Amino acid sequence: MLDTSEAIHPNKSGPVVIQEAWNTPGALKSWRQEGEVFYLEGERARLVLVFLNEHTFRLKLYHSGVPGLSTTPAVLPQITDKVSIIVRNQEDQLIMDTGSLQVHIVKSDLSWMVDDREGKRIARQNLISWNPRGLSNAVYDMPAQSHFYGLGEKASFLDKRGERYTNWNTDVFAPHMPEIEALYESIPLLIHMQEGGSCYGIFLDNPGRTDFDMRSHSGAYSIACHTGEYDIYFIGGPDMKDVVSRYTALTGRISLPPKWAIGYHQSRYSYMNQHEVLELARTFREKQIPCDVIYLDIHYMNEYRVFTFDPVRFPDPEGMMAELKELGMRIVPIVDPGVKKDPQYPVYREGVQQGHFCRKLEGDIFYGEVWPGISAFPDFTEPNTAKWWGDLHTFYTKLGIRGIWNDMNEPAVFNESKTMDLDVIHGNDGQPKTHEEMHNLYGMLMSKATFEGLRRQTGNERPFVLTRAGYAGVQRYAAVWTGDNRSFWEHMALAIPMVLNMGLSGIPFAGPDIGGFAHHTSAQLLVRWTQMGVFFPYCRNHSALDTMRQEPWSFGEEVEGILRFYIGLRYRWMPHLYNLFHEAAETGLPIMRPLILEYPADRHVTNLSDQFLLGRDVLIAPVYRPDSEYRSVYLPEGIWIDYWTGEEHPGGQHILACAPLERMPMYIRSGAVIAEGALRQYAEEPLLPVKDALTFHLYGAKAENGFQADASLYEDDGVSYNHEQGQYSQLAVRIAGREEGIELAYDYQVRTYAAERNHLRFVLHQPGFEPSRIEGLERLNAKQLAAGREGWYVEAESGSVIMQVQDGMEGASWLILR
Repeated sequence: MLDTSEAIHPNKSGPVVIQEAWNTPGALKSWRQEGEVFYLEGERARLVLVFLNEHTFRLKLYHSGVPGLSTTPAVLPQITDKVSIIVRNQEDQLIMDTGSLQVHIVKSDLSWMVDDREGKRIARQNLISWNPRGLSNAVYDMPAQSHFYGLGEKASFLDKRGERYTNWNTDVFAPHMPEIEALYESIPLLIHMQEGGSCYGIFLDNPGRTDFDMRSHSGAYSIACHTGEYDIYFIGGPDMKDVVSRYTALTGRISLPPKWAIGYHQSRYSYMNQHEVLELARTFREKQIPCDVIYLDIHYMNEYRVFTFDPVRFPDPEGMMAELKELGMRIVPIVDPGVKKDPQYPVYREGVQQGHFCRKLEGDIFYGEVWPGISAFPDFTEPNTAKWWGDLHTFYTKLGIRGIWNDMNEPAVFNESKTMDLDVIHGNDGQPKTHEEMHNLYGMLMSKATFEGLRRQTGNERPFVLTRAGYAGVQRYAAVWTGDNRSFWEHMALAIPMVLNMGLSGIPFAGPDIGGFAHHTSAQLLVRWTQMGVFFPYCRNHSALDTMRQEPWSFGEEVEGILRFYIGLRYRWMPHLYNLFHEAAETGLPIMRPLILEYPADRHVTNLSDQFLLGRDVLIAPVYRPDSEYRSVYLPEGIWIDYWTGEEHPGGQHILACAPLERMPMYIRSGAVIAEGALRQYAEEPLLPVKDALTFHLYGAKAENGFQADASLYEDDGVSYNHEQGQYSQLAVRIAGREEGIELAYDYQVRTYAAERNHLRFVLHQPGFEPSRIEGLERLNAKQLAAGREGWYVEAESGSVIMQVQDGMEGASWLILR
């Protein structure tokens, strides 16, 4: 038998080792300025630097070709501020001064530094280099006192110093642990805090594989991308709040969700049939455990075909939806991107005939195996496909469904790589790119298509989308949950820093599966996780096939009673929560906050991972170990009031908190005002106006000169987009200490929306302070107060002063005399 040329295939000689030649831009040859844009020509590459405003600039590396300034869909169209830039062309540096930042370009190698307005060095990129295979890498200074935050839902502790992470959306069913460097969503934003609390952020807008390495070098960190362009945004502070707010101005902020989406959600993989779903809803109502949403996992579908109901398991979806509507319960069904290959299936047939599925360059449709078997995947980078996909959701919206759950959208595929082939071509609206270059955008673009489709179909009613995968900007379209966790105490603890960093990364509407998804929960774990979970922005109990049931009544009456109370507490706190969602929509600041965001100068909180703040005023300290009835709690500066006992504690210290099973340690900042509503069984449950009084809890108000506190409460109908047309209210509350007592006032700064209620209540949590009288109000007993009379009352057990007044358009003020 004769040999062919295969006999001399080079691989048969063993590997050929050649040292890769890494390139750098070289020295600056020339530069020019066009308004806020600077073009820097190096010996081997070019940099384009764009000032978006005095605090933020974009820097993009080009190896060849004409520089272009298009962005990924993560970045909103920018209205570039007219930035006044003073340019100083020195012998060794080119300096651009915006008044807030001074950017120094080193002429010898195109490295750069940033100084603040006082001239203090805050950042330095020492070297940017690239290899012939397309990997680009930049190295930045990392001083000894550096701390790192952001990067989305990465595992491990709050501070990411000493860690290395990859951004590559990955379906990870294996237990989530700190060593897992890539999970379901990728937010390539790194917030670097230095000594004294000064911060800046770097956002690498590259949806391919990227790496952030704060581990490998003692005095430097690196940011790398494996393909595509090295395109960063430098976001100045100096405060962490400034960085988060400016980052979300760049990539977008949440729109206000419907109130029902902020309620308690119940899910399982899977509620297997219509009867089980209806029994579940009836049980919630019979047991008086508040709930707004039941999820349908993949078993509701006909052989896992999206946009179908199984005709045996769910024979009458219309009838099911009608009964659920009467119960005030909503359905959120799962929708995956994989479309079953079946020529009799209309969605698949349309997708093939209209060219909506992802293809190889040669024109063949890419097929991968997921739940339905061999499936095709829509190309959401194409506007026509995105609209087609969004319009398919009429299947659900005509039933009254207003929420959709996007899963498996990394995209996950049951193959060795766990995802789509890297050589799949995305049309990208006329600018084709490979899946390798666009992978991390897939889930975000699916959520965008889903949200926009629901938005077109629901008219003036707000929809809700939940997603597992995402990229920067996904917050504009969907809430994000942290994927397939386990019923481990360690996973409960892990959820805190994970969701805190998601909030710092622009995703405030996030949370884990309460109780844990896989493995078997326990009564204690479910109690402790629910206590914590009701204060997370997204609140869903979810469990897997073949695990112990973990509905609130699954472990007997004692556990059921505790869970009923805490879930009810979330509904009573709905006005406060909704106010924080509005703040997130307006400012980009997270709802659930690490203490470092509010106390940047406190060295005790740089890596505090087992406590969090709800807004700025409420400190939550979950119990995350079994059989624990005490835990250490760190209180930052100020005075903190025990929510359960009313005891005051000075801040700046650790205390030992008593935490029997029915109690999770909670503390309120002295001077805080917390708005509370009536207990509802679902967010839109109608109540009698007298029972629906809005209560303001005033903590630590003191009858002394100099004490002052204020708060503002935002309200709208919680359902429609009327607030975008100016129909909302903004109620201000002010408290001031006087020698003779406490002055309390409220007024409406805006009231184009009026809630259906008659009364406002004010509760002064200041034990030992009992008024002699309150000007303009009579003293009542508890029965008179409950009947709706105006006046005031002192609660015997707590010593709290309760005032009840008419909710007047013009506002009012009172002097509460000693």
